[in-house]
Amino acid sequence: MELILWLFDAQLRIGDQTILWREVVGNVFGLLSALGGMRRKVWAWPVGIVGNLLLLTVFLGAVFGTPNPVNLLGQAGRQIMFIAVSIYGWYRWRTASREGGTAVEPRWAGWRNRVLLVIALVGGTALITPLFRALGSYEPVWADAWIFVGSLLATYGMAKGWVEFWLIWVAVDLVGVPLLFGAGYYASGFMYVFYGAFTLFGFVVWARARRRKPSVETLFPDPTLQN
Repeated sequence: MELILWLFDAQLRIGDQTILWREVVGNVFGLLSALGGMRRKVWAWPVGIVGNLLLLTVFLGAVFGTPNPVNLLGQAGRQIMFIAVSIYGWYRWRTASREGGTAVEPRWAGWRNRVLLVIALVGGTALITPLFRALGSYEPVWADAWIFVGSLLATYGMAKGWVEFWLIWVAVDLVGVPLLFGAGYYASGFMYVFYGAFTLFGFVVWARARRRKPSVETLFPDPTLQN
């Protein structure tokens, strides 16, 4: 028990800054999950869940009495959301794999879904911002809300196999980097910088995988032959 408590509170000091090791470890698990997702491996989901649980305790700094007593409710809330959606993605990919195929086949979301994703991202941010502000989240609150909504949509898109989910992560990272640095979460901020480049690479990998796979429309030009 003492070892667990020590690991929970272990800290890394860099100059006058204190970083919790569980913030570093949580982000490493998140990176491993992203790597597994890019390779379309089912294990990406449970690995990501472990990282989410660790980061949940980090971003509720005032609740857990960490050296950085700042609550980022959007960051904390998205960890809970990640866990819920990851369970869905884990089930979906595992089922597909058991049925003899790959865990997921990358596909384009299509213009209708793209428009809906943009509306959901902007509209969801506008709706959640007042709630996070009332709960005392760190300013600028809209950025925290943007990260929360974008993370939800990106994780859902990954579960569905939409190539565009990588671009949603780019939009999340662009806002997340300055917010995390401003709030003093330097380990997560630096990880977001790396994520930004990684997500662009992941988009290229999935887009190429999609181009290598003939679409149903190409195989069956006549819609009546698709059934």
